Amino acid sequence: MKDPKDAVEVGAVEDHDGILTIRGGGKKRSWNNIQYKQGMSEKNVGSTKLSCNIATIPPGGVAYAHIHDGFELMLYILEGKVRHEFGPGCEKVLENEAGDFIYIKPGVPHEVFNMSDEEPVVAFVARSCATEWDNIIPYER
Repeated sequence: MKDPKDAVEVGAVEDHDGILTIRGGGKKRSWNNIQYKQGMSEKNVGSTKLSCNIATIPPGGVAYAHIHDGFELMLYILEGKVRHEFGPGCEKVLENEAGDFIYIKPGVPHEVFNMSDEEPVVAFVARSCATEWDNIIPYER
């Protein structure tokens, strides 16, 4: 049995002198109707150009229209199906599902809808911005 003093708090950053680890995916937070596992960013590991985490859109949920100001974003859908309404006025439509990779260019207005009223959407999210949400601008449709 493991000694309790050797236990690592879920979400705590372990610094192994060059490789940092968060075991168990980190604590949960939310932004714009999306729940996030903490992941890694400037705030906890000191990264200067990247951040990443796991995002969950609850059944029937919507991540309201917004723009990523000056950074790129890549997603991999692990579970569920989403509909993106994007572009000027969010008039274009694209659907994605588990197994899809998605790249969103900086400055593209978009709103994301979970297409299921019963299952969440879960995605791995990587950003070319270490501050996570600091450079996201709400977009009026």
